[in-house]
Amino acid sequence: MTLKSYLSLFIAFFSLLGFAQNMQEGFTYLETGKYPQAESFFLTVLKEYPENKTARLCYGRAIGLNNNPEKAENLFTNLLKDFPADFEVKLNYGESLLWNKKFKEAKIYFKGLITEDPKSFPALLSYANTLSNLKEYEDALVYVNKALDVLPGNPNALNSKKYMYLGYAYQKQQAQQYDEAEALLKENLKLFNNDKDTLINLANLYLIANRLEEAKEIYNLLAENKENKLIALNGLALVSHLNGKEREALHLSAKSFESLGADTDAKLVQPTKERYIQALIWNKKYKTANVLISDLIESKPNENWLLALRATLNIYKSDFKKSVADYNRILVNDSSSFDGNLGKANAKKALGFYSDAYTSAENTLKFYENQKDATNFIKDLNTSFTPFYEAKASYSFDNGDNEAFSFQNALEFPLSIKFKLLGNYGYRTTNNTVTNNKATSNDFSLGLSYQLLSNVTFKGTAGITSAKAETSNYSQLLTDLSFSIKPFKLQTLDIGYKREIQSFNADLLDREIVMNNYYANYNLSTNFNLGWFTQYYYTSQNDDNARNLLFTSLYYNILSKPSLKAGLNYQYISFKNQVPTIYFSPEKFNAAEVFVNLIKDEVITKPNEWFYELTAATGLQYIENASSQSTYRIQGKLGFKFSERCLANLFGTRSNIASATAAGFTFTEIGLRFKWYLFKQPVFR
Repeated sequence: MTLKSYLSLFIAFFSLLGFAQNMQEGFTYLETGKYPQAESFFLTVLKEYPENKTARLCYGRAIGLNNNPEKAENLFTNLLKDFPADFEVKLNYGESLLWNKKFKEAKIYFKGLITEDPKSFPALLSYANTLSNLKEYEDALVYVNKALDVLPGNPNALNSKKYMYLGYAYQKQQAQQYDEAEALLKENLKLFNNDKDTLINLANLYLIANRLEEAKEIYNLLAENKENKLIALNGLALVSHLNGKEREALHLSAKSFESLGADTDAKLVQPTKERYIQALIWNKKYKTANVLISDLIESKPNENWLLALRATLNIYKSDFKKSVADYNRILVNDSSSFDGNLGKANAKKALGFYSDAYTSAENTLKFYENQKDATNFIKDLNTSFTPFYEAKASYSFDNGDNEAFSFQNALEFPLSIKFKLLGNYGYRTTNNTVTNNKATSNDFSLGLSYQLLSNVTFKGTAGITSAKAETSNYSQLLTDLSFSIKPFKLQTLDIGYKREIQSFNADLLDREIVMNNYYANYNLSTNFNLGWFTQYYYTSQNDDNARNLLFTSLYYNILSKPSLKAGLNYQYISFKNQVPTIYFSPEKFNAAEVFVNLIKDEVITKPNEWFYELTAATGLQYIENASSQSTYRIQGKLGFKFSERCLANLFGTRSNIASATAAGFTFTEIGLRFKWYLFKQPVFR
């Protein structure tokens, strides 16, 4: 900040000196901010009176305030040589250091002036403003208060104090010290009642801290002043979006957008249009959003905020390559752009270019230190590549008198963004409570996962199962090989081969039935909440039997927060040979059901919060030519996230769908799952 704050005092002082030449006109130019006219005026004076100190001072100030700080510093340097003891010259030289952003030099210089004159208001205020520019806000507030002790109530010093509080609060906010930032902003409100800038900063703090109801209260307070109506509506729309109330967000932003007029403050036009288009995107009204963006871009083809909106639209439409192209254009215009850097990070992540995603997010932090969205992005990306251990213990039983205990262990250890080591160990013991047949199996496998291309990942494991049953003990090879492919946007395809043994109950384990599964999973998402999943299995068995299994699901996403979807499932199974006395193996089996799924995903759940999932389904099943039978399925999960690295949940299933079990028509399972990330971040970072 400069010494404009005491410009009027400076001019008044020199106006009283009564020079032979009349310079009042020039003083007026300086006082009213007409710096080009002031520069021209005092240059004319200096041509006639080249040694006039006042004219030289005023000319130097006019030049400095007219965006020529280097020339001004040279002029004041020469003045200081001619008048080394003149305090007014010293003050202006100090101000020229501020104009040239030589804040460290200015700090030392003004400290010396304060030592020379501890009661100099301009020196105290300039020193305070210098400290503020250096973000040494605590000391800056000390010296601005000293300046106010000299001139109580001075509006310029009070204005400086206000922005020092705002800067100090922002510094605390960036350090995620939200309570300290809130206290500073509330202190500012005591000094400047209902100050707009302070209220806006406080609302933004509450948004960042996810204190949405408090943010809403602040925006409602702002709305009490008609001049702040657009700011308030735009803020309230964002609060609604963050609360998952997209229709409400659109209603509020539309109200703001429709109130734009010829007399609207130009500073409010862009953020209002921006929020309305964002709300259209949030509500998946892509065509309307695209028309508005296209119209605006036609008149302003290289505006960063418009390019960012188009990039956001394409992210929502999963056109990530188009998004990257726009983010690159933004970064050409401004390499420090927050939208450009972090937006590109998100698009690159979605495309599978994880190294580029890291780079773009880290670039964001170079310009916006400790920025929450960027740090959270990196944290989430790190989680994807952090080694973890997962364990599941479960108990199951069916109406065929079979019960089982199972303990599954999995270890995933990424060594790079492309390469992961995999390990699995499973123990299962099962028995029949009527026949007393018992069997156990131990499964062990090792493998790897490797990203071959940005949209193709290979996963392979191999191992051995060791089984001990009533009449036989044996070992068999286990294999699971698959390719995960993203052929087009909003589509995923998994194809693979899996070798396993029938291990559902003791009788099946005793028979050593090896299953060779060839499978394909296909998932199609859309931009209008509809989705389709299809799975096909062909299984050949060493008992000379073969199975075909087709499962398909058509669903609709009703809500996003929490996720709520409903849909239809259809399942078809056929076996080459029918051996119903050994395992469920109809010549043909059909089942159809309607389902509802409610979920709060553990991935988005914060530490010390609960997550959950509930699925309920009912329908009909047809076994060969028999009459239809009603079906039901209930699945649930309830868990708690203890920290960023540790979570656990209970889970359970109850179903009478025949295909859900190889023995009987009613199946129940309950269990406990535990997941622990071994380190705070990936081993390769």
